[in-house]
Amino acid sequence: MSPPLSPGVRRLGTLLALMLTLSLLAVPPASAASLLSQGKPATAASTESAAAFPASAAVDGNAGTRWSSAFSDPQWIQVDLGATASISQVQLTWEAAYATAFQVQASTDGASWTNLHSTTTGTGGDQTLNVSGSGRYVRVLGTQRATQYGYSLWEFKVYGTGGGTGGERLLSYNKPGVASTSQHDANCWECTPARAFDLDPASRWATSSTTGWVDPGWIYVDLGATAQISKVVLQWDPAHARSYQLQVSGDAASWTTIYSTTSSAGFKQTLNVSGSGRYVRMYGTQRATAYGYSLWEFQVYGTGGNPTDPPAPPKDPANPPALVWSDEFNGASGTKPDAAKWRADPGTGPNNELEYYTNHDNASMDGQGNLVMEARKQATPGSACPTDPLTGSGTCQYTSARMNTGTKFHFTYGRVEARIRVPKGNGFWPAFWMMGADFLTGRPWPYNGEVDIMEVLGKDVKTSYSTVHAPAYNGGGGVGAPYTLPSGADYSDDFHVWAANWDSKGIVYTLDGRTVFTISKDQVEQTRGPWIFDHPFYLILNLAVGGDWPGPPNAATPFPARMLVDYVRVYQ
Repeated sequence: MSPPLSPGVRRLGTLLALMLTLSLLAVPPASAASLLSQGKPATAASTESAAAFPASAAVDGNAGTRWSSAFSDPQWIQVDLGATASISQVQLTWEAAYATAFQVQASTDGASWTNLHSTTTGTGGDQTLNVSGSGRYVRVLGTQRATQYGYSLWEFKVYGTGGGTGGERLLSYNKPGVASTSQHDANCWECTPARAFDLDPASRWATSSTTGWVDPGWIYVDLGATAQISKVVLQWDPAHARSYQLQVSGDAASWTTIYSTTSSAGFKQTLNVSGSGRYVRMYGTQRATAYGYSLWEFQVYGTGGNPTDPPAPPKDPANPPALVWSDEFNGASGTKPDAAKWRADPGTGPNNELEYYTNHDNASMDGQGNLVMEARKQATPGSACPTDPLTGSGTCQYTSARMNTGTKFHFTYGRVEARIRVPKGNGFWPAFWMMGADFLTGRPWPYNGEVDIMEVLGKDVKTSYSTVHAPAYNGGGGVGAPYTLPSGADYSDDFHVWAANWDSKGIVYTLDGRTVFTISKDQVEQTRGPWIFDHPFYLILNLAVGGDWPGPPNAATPFPARMLVDYVRVYQ
């Protein structure tokens, strides 16, 4: 046991502890300044090896990586803090190739510089420099080397307050693009470089069909300022690159490769990369097909640059979702569809259908809570349809109903359901489906997107189909599946509830509350092409007669035939 301290010693210890406490309080708290430079875009006058010693290595927080310059004077390295900051300290960790004479400088624009620190007697090693100034850019400018080699920094840390947030973000949205060639013809309208950077998955860039189906082919984006690149996302068209490089540049003339492959399979590729530059290029050296190069999306992520904020993505439905729109069809017998919710869509149908859709003449309430959509054997004078095999006439021999919410109600995401009873008979084609609302402003099918919730063919009422259609997969190539009732029953025997649960991850189809098919956005992008269903859609109900898929009616087809709709509901 140690002997007890005398009162005098105890008083001295107390005094020393008090003095130490006061001295600590006199030091500004370290938390007043934050590390602003880590992970931010860094550039340099030169690099000894862009692959081994890039400028980004000095601001990556890894003490085992470094930037190294060419073996000449002067040389510099600079970091973009993302926004103007108040700079209070700079820490430099030199490699053996250090600067005897150098300045630490700040700038608001990367062009005009102000000295924060200057020395001609640098000794290398670890240097902590307390400075005072402000700027978005901070630079170390070496003017005299201490060795025959260049300048090399393991770490270049800038502390202060302000600056950018530093989080990874999309840098390429709506930025200018340049390409080796581009296509603009009936097969690919306005497939210019800008289409790859517009966040519109239904538009694309493609090399020219007359001069661009050659190797190499390339496209690059101007990010507006130097950036630190951390991720690139490519959504390829079938005309993709087998071999290509991702490259960065500060001047769009001299390029550094940050990713390379000779075995690309196309579709969607998310590539984690590391590099810095104002320009980012996809440089294709071998095509996978006889055609050119084409990208639906070319997205660049990182920090720095001069990004434009993209539109906010739509919100997923609440859990549980709430009813936001419905029609229960409870009108009196003979009442027409609610004009505040539906509009008639008269005229001849697509897909070589044989009916003429009337202006609600074939749609009304039955007084028992149902909408009746009736197909009739009824000619429409002055109309033109494909030749009816029963009569040999080119005049439309049938009438029916088609209506939609196009000018009344659009929505993005939700649970969409309808309780429907379908008719039986050769040639009938009842459907409950959705179209992308941009179809109404002139965007052609399938670029607007189509979501089929229910399709049944009257010649096989034991099978129902749910499908999505997009530019890269449509018609017979749409993504979907057939399904039957568990008991093998007939869909025309009774009402059934078809629903689509649609959100940012995809669509889950259900029949009478039972999941029958799931379409994953991620899987579609990885295997079929871009997902184009993250924007407003409207609802459609129709009963077609004839067409390429169901075939024509025959002598046994019963007319009139009725599609009954108990309700349509949308939850979000």
